[in-house]
Amino acid sequence: MSKKPGFFKRLKELSQPQKQLFATALCQRMLPNYQLFSEVSEFGDAKVLNTALELLWQSLYDKKLKLNIDIHLQRLEDNTPEPENFDMYGVYPALDAVVAITSLLSAIQSKVEDDIINISKLSSSTVANYIEASSDVALEGDKLDDYIFAHEVMQEEQALQAQLLDIVEDNPKMGPEFIKGLRKELVAAGISNIGISFE
Repeated sequence: MSKKPGFFKRLKELSQPQKQLFATALCQRMLPNYQLFSEVSEFGDAKVLNTALELLWQSLYDKKLKLNIDIHLQRLEDNTPEPENFDMYGVYPALDAVVAITSLLSAIQSKVEDDIINISKLSSSTVANYIEASSDVALEGDKLDDYIFAHEVMQEEQALQAQLLDIVEDNPKMGPEFIKGLRKELVAAGISNIGISFE
């Protein structure tokens, strides 16, 4: 067993830039969910999300970069799908991806660090909803929770978030090369939190 305190306690103890890096990495992992949905449904422009993410990464190591957050929030709002307008499950993980990036930008603007932490919960809930939607077992309550948390996709999500937290904790200085390297790894992996890959 790990001697470290609980996951969210550790997340809360990170510096603001570390929290931002952690959340940006999770948003990067959610991006393919939107990209695939956008292509299949012909709704929205995935480049809008990608551009916002690129600037979020850059802002972590380029302190001179001025983010015009309001413009990006407006563009994200214009590319946010309404689930009732689509007859496909993919709208939900796509919506979560937009919400995650929007939440991160809003949290940076309002300096509310708890909102950054909530992106961790949002990513996990995307996974939980995906498992429930793709499952053919009829379960409710605690049995459903147990099924979701034992599922390999959720196990992978939790393992990745734990690994990401370790990496961020171990690199408090967060130099440009470290940040660029982490981004490169996530982009190269190209796999979303629910196992979608988008070329």
